Amino acid sequence: MTIDKSWMTIRRCGSSNEFWNGLQHFLQMAKPFVNDRGFIKCPCRHCLNNASHQFEDLESHIFRNGFMFGYNQWIHHGEPATANAGTTVARPSGGIHERDEMFDVLDDIISEDADEDAVGGPSSYDQYDDLFAALQSELYPGVSSFSSLNFLVKLMHLKVLNKWTNKSFDELLKLLKLAFPKIDLVESHYEAKKLMTKMGLGYSSINVCKNDCALFWKENSLKDTCPVCSESRWKLQSGKRSGKNVPHKVLRYFPVGPRLKWLFATSKTAKLMRWHSTGKSKDNDVMRHPVDGKSWQEFDKRHPQFAGDVRNVRLGLAADGFNPFGNMSLSYSMWPIVLTTYNLPPWICMKAEYLMLSLLIPGPQSPGKDMDVFLRPLIDELKELWVHGLDTRDAASENGVFRMRAALLCTINDFPARSSLSG
Repeated sequence: MTIDKSWMTIRRCGSSNEFWNGLQHFLQMAKPFVNDRGFIKCPCRHCLNNASHQFEDLESHIFRNGFMFGYNQWIHHGEPATANAGTTVARPSGGIHERDEMFDVLDDIISEDADEDAVGGPSSYDQYDDLFAALQSELYPGVSSFSSLNFLVKLMHLKVLNKWTNKSFDELLKLLKLAFPKIDLVESHYEAKKLMTKMGLGYSSINVCKNDCALFWKENSLKDTCPVCSESRWKLQSGKRSGKNVPHKVLRYFPVGPRLKWLFATSKTAKLMRWHSTGKSKDNDVMRHPVDGKSWQEFDKRHPQFAGDVRNVRLGLAADGFNPFGNMSLSYSMWPIVLTTYNLPPWICMKAEYLMLSLLIPGPQSPGKDMDVFLRPLIDELKELWVHGLDTRDAASENGVFRMRAALLCTINDFPARSSLSG
């Protein structure tokens, strides 16, 4: 009897379940052959059976890197060396793996890191264990339409759309646990956020001086007082710090690079990111997109190396203040900093799902002339993307990985905001 191994040549599961189901059968077959320390040889394209890992890590290794070529007889994983040809062993089918779209999402995330490994980037094989566990787990015994991860993502989406508070989300989770004791779900909103962060949906919280003098970031991250005005970083009670450190202000920073990489992670959006090179208006008197403008053309003349790769990203920055409480009698101004990607066609680049929130500047007052203090994390990252770039997987190219660079072409704002951005 032979084993169906046709799945081994598939790069990853992608939109098909053949790779995933074949991998599950392989793991079931290999599990009894783990050594007494819990290790087993890894047949991924990176390890090539030359390295051994904990059995729990085998799944993520092979899923990330694919199955090694030429290993057609699994002699290290339970297949007898004298196996004969015969009928095909049925592989598992059905269940949550047949229809769960989170497989595609996880494949994109892991594909990014696998390609970073290929170009010498950081490698981590165990950071996806929680995601794999939630993806493989049924939401409730007998419920195959949802994995635990899929349900949680949809629940978090509803929270955002309907503006639920964190407390109401925690209460909902408690109610679900009480009504369905066997449900496989996180305990709190905090745990859900930790899981979402591993999917690239996180942000950084940066403490800010009470007087907007400086950020407690990088060289100031360990300081308790402002390096400019010596004001305490923390809120004080009766002149003393309370038991728990509570900062006066918190700036929320959403890194840009990882989200730009995601635009190239699927073939559809990767092709759209090239639109500006072919979609320019043929009528010189018509401007329907910034690519038709003189500033774009002048930029290309000054930076021919950047313009030489159409995949390099052109960004626009929009900034303005608003009152998040909807109460005009309450004076409060919070400033979101939003980026738009001008590589995309005009009917897409201004849609909400393609706009990227990069900074959320806290109130209650407008940052005014101190805007540059809050912009520092974004400016530092934009400098890095301009000078060094970021190794990025291009799903629409046979070359796979390229060095993506980015440039900020323009800002979008009213005149009061312009005065703040201009200093």
